[in-house]
Amino acid sequence: MKKIWSSIKPYIRWVILGGTLFFIAKAFKDHWREVAGIRIDPQGWTMLAIALLVTLLAHIWSGWVWTWILQAFKQPIEPRWALQVYLKTNVAKYLPGNVWHFYGRIAAVRGVGGSVGAASISVLLEPLLMAAAALAIALFSGGLGWINTASDSRMWGLQILGLVVVLLGVHPRVLNPIVQRLSRSKKVTDTEEFTIERYPLLPLLGEMGFLGFRGTGFLFTLLAVGSITPTQIPSLLSAFSFAWLLGLVVPGAPGGLGVFEATAIALLDQQLPAAFILTGVALFRLVSILAEISAAGLAIISERLWTS
Repeated sequence: MKKIWSSIKPYIRWVILGGTLFFIAKAFKDHWREVAGIRIDPQGWTMLAIALLVTLLAHIWSGWVWTWILQAFKQPIEPRWALQVYLKTNVAKYLPGNVWHFYGRIAAVRGVGGSVGAASISVLLEPLLMAAAALAIALFSGGLGWINTASDSRMWGLQILGLVVVLLGVHPRVLNPIVQRLSRSKKVTDTEEFTIERYPLLPLLGEMGFLGFRGTGFLFTLLAVGSITPTQIPSLLSAFSFAWLLGLVVPGAPGGLGVFEATAIALLDQQLPAAFILTGVALFRLVSILAEISAAGLAIISERLWTS
């Protein structure tokens, strides 16, 4: 069974990516006339500029949260330097494999004398906290009826179980024995053991703030295409959080490419016109990539100014 799984695993990501891209392409094919009829006025361009700025702030904020995780493991890093590393490596998540941004951060921490084990745990802990934050928002939203993501009680129970497992898994009493065993394994050459002294509540809240920034950027992107009412904002933010969560956890989607868009289209299909959603999610992907590239550029510029 293990050999069979190993042989088909490389193809699963391509199947998932191909399926989501096919779904999106079909949606555009069915509604291309409406999409082509959408025009962005000067006010819409202003909304896109705000969306870009807010999304840029989201990535900067996420970088700061990563520095908190490193500091929790008492790593000898300077927050400014760690933020620059985070922003510079962030764009590497779009490379095949979706792991190169993690590798870059681990190598950078090791290069300044940090623990390879602590750096490895930090890059694993960050997406876990992101997933927990997104899942908590999605469950809360589903409980209030803002979005419908669970078709039956079993799916609802699996979501709750997943959240509980992640929240318990990052508790020091569970996490510290794991990282101590890792530090003594042959895979890690560090001689210094590292532990986390308290529950990473602040990073968890920080990741919720990150999702708040990203969701706000999504709202401004939609406002560039058309109008939304205040009563639609909670359901839009909830749908965004769930779509972003699936883009994070589903394999084969570098940067959530395709999975996020397909999920957002499916969730919002009953709330907004199809052309409105299609144009909005396409623009948001463009805004996200531009924000990540801009953040990396700012990190490089600030690094050169700091060292000159």
